[in-house]
Amino acid sequence: MSTVTSPSPLADLPGRPCPIAAALEVVGERWALLVVRELVFGNERFTDIVRGTGAPRDRVAARLKALEQVGIVRRSAYQDAPLRHAYTLTEAGAALRPVLDALLLWGEEYAVAADDPDRGRRPRLPSHPTAPSQPSHPEETR
Repeated sequence: MSTVTSPSPLADLPGRPCPIAAALEVVGERWALLVVRELVFGNERFTDIVRGTGAPRDRVAARLKALEQVGIVRRSAYQDAPLRHAYTLTEAGAALRPVLDALLLWGEEYAVAADDPDRGRRPRLPSHPTAPSQPSHPEETR
């Protein structure tokens, strides 16, 4: 089992220090888990991650850099000229899958209005990891 490099020691966290607070220091920023979601879908290239999250390019770049620094994401060059990178999840990043599953279910139940016409039509996480370099375009479940 690998660990991530937390930006703050547990004792330095404000309030009641606990593993939840430590985890949120690592992945609690708005775009972090959406970037991880895109990697779970198999979207490894920067432009695919930007498109999938809907986040500004600078935010995605910052999140990828931060997630790489703490050990959630791995970056590797796939083209030399111009230099381009692909991003994949580390063991610690892949271990966030159950967190995404739980957030998806919670969000569907409590954060999406019951009368939302798209309720239940949102993409589901793939049941198995998508093969590298084959971006997934999740289909609706209904």
